[in-house]
Amino acid sequence: QVQLVESGGGLVQPGESLRLSCAASGSIFSINRMGWYRQAPGKQRELIATLTNYADSVKGRFTVSRDNAKNTVYLQMNSLKPEDTAVYYCNMFIMSGPASGLRSYWGQGTQVTVSS
Repeated sequence: QVQLVESGGGLVQPGESLRLSCAASGSIFSINRMGWYRQAPGKQRELIATLTNYADSVKGRFTVSRDNAKNTVYLQMNSLKPEDTAVYYCNMFIMSGPASGLRSYWGQGTQVTVSS
């Protein structure tokens, strides 16, 4: 069984920064893809960042990084704007063993609110 646990959300003012973390635990052989999504009220969940690609709305302000030893992915968010307010989810495609297929896992979601 694999579990993703997110942390780091909260309430900040415009222009401030936050760093989200997403740690995977359990039976992990390899992690093939890591990404961050967000879902604002009344909107669909959208992909905003992977290790190599960023949505235009966050490009230049958000950075994804990973710590392979900890099976953890981070989302550094700088220059936050009110329109960044959403629930943020991490997603990983994980193999639990050398012969197992890839399976998609989601974090529980963490609220980020940007407001003055």
